[in-house]
Amino acid sequence: MILITGATGLVGSHLLLELLRNGKQVRALKRAGSSTSTVDRIFAHYNLPAPAQSIWVEGDVTDYFSLLDAMEGVEQIYHCAAVVSFSAADESNLSKVNVEGTANVVNAAMEKGVKKVCHVSSVAALGRADNDKIMTEETVWKISNKNSAYAISKYGAEREVWRASEEGLDVVIVNPCIIIGPGDLTKSSGRMIQSVRKGLRFYPGGANSFIDVRDVAKIMIALTESEIKNERFILAAENLDYKKVFDLIAAALNKPAPSIRATALMSALAWRAAWLAGLFSNSNPFITRETAMTGQQRNVYSNKKVKEKLNWNFIPVKEAVENACKFL
Repeated sequence: MILITGATGLVGSHLLLELLRNGKQVRALKRAGSSTSTVDRIFAHYNLPAPAQSIWVEGDVTDYFSLLDAMEGVEQIYHCAAVVSFSAADESNLSKVNVEGTANVVNAAMEKGVKKVCHVSSVAALGRADNDKIMTEETVWKISNKNSAYAISKYGAEREVWRASEEGLDVVIVNPCIIIGPGDLTKSSGRMIQSVRKGLRFYPGGANSFIDVRDVAKIMIALTESEIKNERFILAAENLDYKKVFDLIAAALNKPAPSIRATALMSALAWRAAWLAGLFSNSNPFITRETAMTGQQRNVYSNKKVKEKLNWNFIPVKEAVENACKFL
């Protein structure tokens, strides 16, 4: 039996799809009251029937005893549950879910005799390097004001996973970059697609790495089912300017591409205006201090290790964008 935490999210839902497609026995963890409608839509997008209701179990990574129940008879765990936020207001929740929740997962896994855990981290957990400096699995975390609360929480989560590995649990960590694929359009890369769809005029001047969610899911399965253990892998298909990615999104949606480069000053003004607007609308802004800062940086990541270990050929980002836009 395989357990997926965070099974209603972008990565978790595609993992569930791929594992079921491969004939695996899967248990999918979701919080009480969480909707599975987006997961059903994702399955329909790939012309597959919605997962059976018996697959879903209620639980929460912040509830240790619910994890013990969910892990009964489980041999492998894909830990995808996490809060992804770049809002300062979410700092406490980031720590509770991402750090404490991960500690609960690995502790419960050891108590229940789970054989292997695959933890979904983030390239954010590597910290920040100087512009255009290539980051690898060997990059050492450095304390910096460039590290967001989200990055700090993912770094803390990794420390819990490495601690469990020292205590005898077999683990593998993946560090995906910006993941693109069908999912909730109010979260993560879905917000980039929505912003272009609504007529975004400005684009950030930096660069980052991008990857198709289907690659993330398949690589996680390949690593978990292999003899590889106690290692981390950066998952990045292509290093691209944000301008290029926004152009790809615009082309896929048949919308005008953003044409004005946002300077550092413009970005600083934009996140402050978005913050004020969020106060009145009681919503999380698309642009925050952290995303404005990141948008001006050129973050470059190496995928050499996973390509060599698995002989992996990545789906082009253009195809990833087209697939995500088609989901609309």
